[in-house]
Amino acid sequence: MEKPATLHVDKPWGSFDQFVLNSPCTVKILTCAPGQRLSLQRHRHRGELWVALDEGVVVERDGETLRPNIGEEIWLPVGSSHRLSCDAETPRQVRVLEISLGAFDEADIERLQDNYGRA
Repeated sequence: MEKPATLHVDKPWGSFDQFVLNSPCTVKILTCAPGQRLSLQRHRHRGELWVALDEGVVVERDGETLRPNIGEEIWLPVGSSHRLSCDAETPRQVRVLEISLGAFDEADIERLQDNYGRA
């Protein structure tokens, strides 16, 4: 699955950015506590588009560490290893808007590394 084309439309009142249209998708807001991180994981049946909502978001994608600005988009293709963490220097939780594209099933999470003892 390729990164979805974002449609940007200017309007008299401002603009909007459209990420998906009539496609199977699931939308979440992930919240990560200070100094914590999700499992390093990958999926076989979905890609994910993450949009940073706060400063202090850290994303690991296929071994690369990214520190996105607020509003920056990060594409996580099907099969890519990825995780979200909250910068240890950030005194508050951080949030990411997650748009999952494809068949969504929590059982599709393959955990490669986990701080909390989950398989």
